[in-house]
Amino acid sequence: MYTLRMAKRMLFETNKRLLWKLIWNMGFKGTRSVFLHKKRMKKGQFFPPFLYISIINSCNLRCQGCWVDVAHPQNTIDLQAMNRLITEAKQAGNVFFGIVGGEPFMHPELFQILEAHPDCYFQVFTNGQFITDEKARRLFELGNVTPLISVEGNEIISDERRGRTGVFSKTMTGIENCLKHNVMTGVCTSLSRSNIDDLLTEKWIDRLIEMGVLYTWFHVYRPMGPDACTDLCLTPEQQRRARQFVVDMRAKKPIVIIDAYYDGEGKALCPAANGISHHINPWGDIEPCPIVQFSKESIHAEKDDRPLFEKFTKSEYLADFRKLAQETTRGCIVLERPDLLQQLVEKHEAKDSTARGTALQELKSMIPRTSQYHPGSEIPEKNWYYRIAKRFLFNDFGVYDGHDHSKTAAPWIIKPGTSADRPSPGSESGEASSASSTPAVFVELRK
Repeated sequence: MYTLRMAKRMLFETNKRLLWKLIWNMGFKGTRSVFLHKKRMKKGQFFPPFLYISIINSCNLRCQGCWVDVAHPQNTIDLQAMNRLITEAKQAGNVFFGIVGGEPFMHPELFQILEAHPDCYFQVFTNGQFITDEKARRLFELGNVTPLISVEGNEIISDERRGRTGVFSKTMTGIENCLKHNVMTGVCTSLSRSNIDDLLTEKWIDRLIEMGVLYTWFHVYRPMGPDACTDLCLTPEQQRRARQFVVDMRAKKPIVIIDAYYDGEGKALCPAANGISHHINPWGDIEPCPIVQFSKESIHAEKDDRPLFEKFTKSEYLADFRKLAQETTRGCIVLERPDLLQQLVEKHEAKDSTARGTALQELKSMIPRTSQYHPGSEIPEKNWYYRIAKRFLFNDFGVYDGHDHSKTAAPWIIKPGTSADRPSPGSESGEASSASSTPAVFVELRK
């Protein structure tokens, strides 16, 4: 029933030209890029089929816990560098690019970047406040781009989370402009303790459907950066609640719901561990993911004149990151084992790729916490479409096979019964594995 209702929405609520762009560029060619990735993996080559590119660091908002250097002098990846990057990625079969910031619509050459590659598909992560009626019309004319607009709560919570006033109404105006011009539009939320009760609801999903939004994405807030807000972190119970909600709504509501944390059987995974995606920051530094702000390679030829494919596939730092992530946990190694990530960064002498220059100190100050990995609490997909799609296109691709995470992942090393502000020494059940030389001091964060 869900599949028929969703198909009906796609056929009758979308522009056919934009629908064809989605099916051909993202559907057919995007599927091909994943199969090429899987084929390369058998040869030991990792070139991610999905690249997420932060094209600018500037932003008009000041969100709680943001790890992007939005207040520093503006830096952008310009049109020439982007054209070279995308062209070289296309040579490896890539067609999908996530455009991130800062706020991408503050980039002066954003539309030139998008229109230069009509054979690709772009997803622009945005707060929506710069999407005027005219810009929405231009997005429709391009046809190969979908804005993913972030809503972080109701009127009060949005202002608190975003550090500005009137955020909710301005963002909703951006969404309405896109929908008015038949742009394929998504809405995402970084789930936290302050918004989970308002937005992780059937009522909110129904409102998005009524508006004409075609897909939504519930991220999970991650405490990173110089002002990490740990009070916003979801508890393990809330994380499982979010997973259950997504699975239930996928089998019930005619709206696509994206996730990047689980396979079709409900097993946790990390998109950087299986190499399906990596990140490029506004300075052109290649990073495993947006919250791992350390790098050894750059996309810029003046810093490294090797082809892009070689920069990825020959990087010892990226290879060791993937290996460490695969061997340690099915969840997020940054959150679960910052001590091991610190050792990796120091081993490779990876540079701090932030403008603030404090990423290593921030990493050293982090305490382990659970992420999406909850062994024994897997929640499989109910919807057969998602199960099939994930079986072929989004799973761990076998990278966790043969690894025992029972002595290294957060669910086992965090000592029960201690509090976040009173860390206690690890006992036999709370110590890190022998592979780590860092003292085993961990805390239980299940508040």
